[in-house]
Amino acid sequence: MPSIAMRRGTAAALSIAAALALGACGGGGDDTPEPEETRAQDARQFTVDPARLPFAAVEGAPETDRWWGVLDGAGYRVEVPKNWNGMLVMYAHGYGGTGAAVSVSDAPIRAHLIAKGYAWAASSFSKNYYDVRAGIEDTNALALAFQRIGAQNGRTLAAPAKTYIIGTSMGGHIAAAAVDAEAIATANHKVRYAGAVPMCGVLGDTELYNYFGASQIAAQQLVGVPVTSWPVANWAALAPQVRNALFTTFPSATTPLGDQYKEIVKQLTGGERPMFNEGFAGGMNATVWGTFGRDGTINGILNKDGYDTTGVVYQFDNDPAQTGAEAAFNQAAYRLRADPEANRLRRDGLRWFPKTNARIDVPVVTIHTLGDVYVPFSMEQIYKRRAMALGTDKWLVQRAIRGVSHCDFTVDEQTAAFDAMTNWEQNGVKPAGDEVLDRATVANPAYGCKFSSPSRTPNSCPAS
Repeated sequence: MPSIAMRRGTAAALSIAAALALGACGGGGDDTPEPEETRAQDARQFTVDPARLPFAAVEGAPETDRWWGVLDGAGYRVEVPKNWNGMLVMYAHGYGGTGAAVSVSDAPIRAHLIAKGYAWAASSFSKNYYDVRAGIEDTNALALAFQRIGAQNGRTLAAPAKTYIIGTSMGGHIAAAAVDAEAIATANHKVRYAGAVPMCGVLGDTELYNYFGASQIAAQQLVGVPVTSWPVANWAALAPQVRNALFTTFPSATTPLGDQYKEIVKQLTGGERPMFNEGFAGGMNATVWGTFGRDGTINGILNKDGYDTTGVVYQFDNDPAQTGAEAAFNQAAYRLRADPEANRLRRDGLRWFPKTNARIDVPVVTIHTLGDVYVPFSMEQIYKRRAMALGTDKWLVQRAIRGVSHCDFTVDEQTAAFDAMTNWEQNGVKPAGDEVLDRATVANPAYGCKFSSPSRTPNSCPAS
């Protein structure tokens, strides 16, 4: 990597570290930092079932060593080809729910990785819920233990020449945050990844939850039962009334009022684009509605409300100019304001909800489905704007995929993104990507065709 970029990333990391050091000082002679507050997530207990850790070889693949075990409360899997190329890929899985049992997922491009000589490793993470902090720390800890695990199993391994990180959904958030200067400075387990591939990732971090809140506020306001306080204590009683006013069949068929709600959601999630209608009519819309009625602590990840809709602009069409009706709707909309203490920098490590600031100085290649309304395409747009504001967009390539659901990728779409990132990092060949901010480009019926698999049906591209 060019030295100027490395200096920029290092300077950013040092400035964050300095701010944390100053914040930890109490002004006296005692250098012991003040203990952090606790939250609901800290009291939850999770378990690993060792019987579920073993995994079989890929049929017809090159011979590998496969190891599994438990590291600091997190289950893991590690696979190293006999003809290892000296490089390691860490895989971060998606949201694991709220159960007590944590589990490991294989890298979705596992066969591709071992065929090309890469070792890979994946952690269950030591905690469930939307705990990106635990995901980063446990993934980093496993990367740092790679040689030790090999030695424990009778194989001497050199330190990886390069370590990459890939992830899906929450794991995409983990991958993007792990290469960000803030996480590099504040993580307890420090790893400098050479590149990242966040897939269907929560690249807007808390902006995802702002979208959930905004969607509920818009739905209630359209139906005439506007939000007047937060959380909405009587949401369970209101939900049937709101849903029935907007849908004839939920979520697949809308009423005329629901058509207006659909357009608002379209604009909140990335604007006019292919695959949105199919995605809105699918199960991921119901998943979004499943978040309605909650407070802003993200199920105990935060102690205080982290939702904020002060910057949300509700629109009824793809024209950014505000009509009188849109202005009136925005003026009337209830506004959520995050508590500034909810997700502040922490004295004992990463934020509770790590940020994807786009403070990057290594290649990052992302892929995102256009029809996803759960972790929507707008996440890519938010991340791109952050990178442009910092001048780091030269390290970012984004690709739109014509999938309808969340993380609805083919294997070849994922392997193409990984190969593009590694070729860029290893050979200096920056790959092609998609424009994500230009409204006309994104609205084109053929948008997303360039990097979507030709095998996609019925999401194929229009006939030329």
